[in-house]
Amino acid sequence: MQTLSSKLSRRSFLKSSALAGGGLMLSFSWLAGCKSSPEELMTLPKEWFRMNGYIRIGDNGLITIMSPNPEGGQNIKTSMPMIVAEELDADWSKVIVEQAPLDTENFTRQFIGGSQAIRVGWTPLRTAGATVRALLVQAAAQSWDVPTSQIKTENGFLIHEASNKKAHYGEVASLAATLPIPEEVPLKSTAEFKLIGTSKKNVDVPKIITGKPLFGIDYKKEGMKIAMIIHPPAFGMKLKSFDASQAKQMPGIVDVFQVKSLQDDYKRTFFDTVQFTDLVAIVGNSTWEVMNAKKVVEIAYEPVESYEEKRDMFGREGSRLVPGGLESNDSQEQKMLEASKNASVQRKDGDPEAAFARASQIIERTYTAPFLVHNCMEPMNFFAHVTGDKVLCAGPLQKPELTEQALSIRLGIPVENIEIEMTRLGGGYGRRSYAHWLIEAAVISQKVNAPIKLIYTREDDMTAGIYRSRYQITYRAALDENNELIGFHINGGGLPENPLHPNRFPAGAVENYLVEGWEVPSNVTTGSFRAPRSNFNASAEQSFLDEVAEAAGKDPLEFRIELLKKAKANPVGENNDYDPDRYMGVLELVKNKSDWGKQENGISRGVSAYFCHNSYAAQVMDLKIENGQVAIQKVITAVDCGIVVNPDAAKNLCEGAVIDGIGTAMFGEQTFEKGVPKNKNFDTYRMIRMKEAPKAIETYFVENHVDPTGLGEPAYPPVFAALANSLYQATGNRMYHQPFSRHISV
Repeated sequence: MQTLSSKLSRRSFLKSSALAGGGLMLSFSWLAGCKSSPEELMTLPKEWFRMNGYIRIGDNGLITIMSPNPEGGQNIKTSMPMIVAEELDADWSKVIVEQAPLDTENFTRQFIGGSQAIRVGWTPLRTAGATVRALLVQAAAQSWDVPTSQIKTENGFLIHEASNKKAHYGEVASLAATLPIPEEVPLKSTAEFKLIGTSKKNVDVPKIITGKPLFGIDYKKEGMKIAMIIHPPAFGMKLKSFDASQAKQMPGIVDVFQVKSLQDDYKRTFFDTVQFTDLVAIVGNSTWEVMNAKKVVEIAYEPVESYEEKRDMFGREGSRLVPGGLESNDSQEQKMLEASKNASVQRKDGDPEAAFARASQIIERTYTAPFLVHNCMEPMNFFAHVTGDKVLCAGPLQKPELTEQALSIRLGIPVENIEIEMTRLGGGYGRRSYAHWLIEAAVISQKVNAPIKLIYTREDDMTAGIYRSRYQITYRAALDENNELIGFHINGGGLPENPLHPNRFPAGAVENYLVEGWEVPSNVTTGSFRAPRSNFNASAEQSFLDEVAEAAGKDPLEFRIELLKKAKANPVGENNDYDPDRYMGVLELVKNKSDWGKQENGISRGVSAYFCHNSYAAQVMDLKIENGQVAIQKVITAVDCGIVVNPDAAKNLCEGAVIDGIGTAMFGEQTFEKGVPKNKNFDTYRMIRMKEAPKAIETYFVENHVDPTGLGEPAYPPVFAALANSLYQATGNRMYHQPFSRHISV
């Protein structure tokens, strides 16, 4: 059993829980109640007693756990409360989970991103549950005049077997509130877990399938108007003038006017990434009326000159060059080629120049990937109602705390006067981190002095950013006369972001190793995309390692394990950010589960593995060509993300990652012509179709006692190369450029 300090006072316990992120803070009101029958325990209580931010206990023992982080389909609204309930020894069937609003006083890191919610919340959530359980035990012991060591907890009850006494938590909560916080609390060993490691259905499923209003697009308020925006048609252009006289005369239109979402001198933080800040807003009574009026607004635009944008990147202040001009795919490609010739060294081990000079064989390959659009199922939307110095907002976003700060500065209204209700996200993975549409909604509401819901059309979203950056990486490998890998060189960059992680595998496994990186400034708005940077790094790296293994005459899976054994036995360098044992663990697991080396006739196989977001994932993909089309038969995924809280939810994440990755690798692409995004809707931006999904997906987890790490993103990056490598086996053609569908010849 693990023992953790719970601090010396209630105040310090509450503060430390909050600062650690996702902590549970509890306080109790006096509970005047008598024993309830089992039937009564299954009904809603007559009175709820609020537990300072995170928990409410009913007079019948029901427990409500507030889920602080936004829910975007990754199932933390179920998994995080499970962690609390485990240490609390609560009966899950008597737990009610509710989405908490933004509350910066009681919660910290109240956002999703980087696959960190469970990892960061693991210890605080457990400690909070265990501390409350200890208080309840102490209260029962005092009431029954027995030692605490003789009291056990089970399914929300306190039990003293010697005297046959039993009470539900609600009966002793008021006494527990008066007791001092224990200095140390025991946490369960993993062997004692009863709830963690079992599959629990998403707590929102009944509401989702019955159409209950959970999403921002469902949000309604009396007197609410609908708003839409018009942004410039091209990156590198800005609003010059407009004529809305015809639109204002149309039925149901309240007003048409210019808005400015962010002021020019505003110091942008990490997630204030948006190119278009001068917009035309249309406000009306219904979506249809506003969409029709939007079509007849006449607008003139003018070029944007290059400018410096003030930045505050989590305390690191600086500036970013935003170039003028209208970019096209060809001009972007030329700039990237020139930048690659002037790359800067990011890591250097040994003497790579000498290794390449004496090599018997050199393999060099270049990989590219285009801009990508998120295409969340739920359109971008947000409700806002600004009344004087008060603001109420509601909708789907990933970083509410950070957005709230930007909103406060833009409106000149104190943060404490802003309330943000978080709805369920109908898709996110980075797109809803950049919630400029919330600020736009609030500015529009302030202008018309009415509650409004701002809605983006699919065309608005696909042509305004935020995109995954455009990338390019050239790999070089040096093999000696014995086909041993003696040198490795990476030259990579992007527009406008460098994607490289210089300390990841195969760093540490090759004696002579060189990483060079570069960036090209752009006025195209980019940002986080599921597994940022890693999604392309893994695709290029794992595809190249497959080709190197072939050149060396080695099995591609065994070749990876061989390199990892070298990194374990004699690691090169001191900053390698992966664990060779855990990396090898997922490769061995996927090897075993896929019966690697025993594939069926007519089936082509590819393998891939990657480490990111503190977790490890490996995949084997089986496919064949049927009637000239790629038919994916099966994908086997092995993951090491530490302790799995909710296995069904974890499998769902991995299955979604596989399908998402296949679709993006095969079809995803946004292109530009003189600053204009060419793909504006699904008629030109190809998405994966149901018949193109794998016929089977199997997911396996490495069983260990490591504290949980990330899972929303790690299973996504290796999919790209597993697909590329299996396509090579099927067609004889290597996949160097995304989307793959443009380069498959059967």
